[in-house]
Amino acid sequence: MNKAVGGILIVLAIVLGYMGYNKVSESTASAEILGLEVSASDESGKTSGYIMLGLGVACLVGGVVMLGRKS
Repeated sequence: MNKAVGGILIVLAIVLGYMGYNKVSESTASAEILGLEVSASDESGKTSGYIMLGLGVACLVGGVVMLGRKS
């Protein structure tokens, strides 16, 4: 049972990491207008992306610990 839960946590960590990375990278945009570069960022999008990345790391650590247990 521990191995199944550990595997699920690792898969969840990969999904959360991917989604978080995409959310952080998509929250910033820039455009060049008449030689001036205009950039805008979505701070709430970045924050939620970083939260997803943090949860992904926590799930990865939990999954590795679950897989490493002997019982």
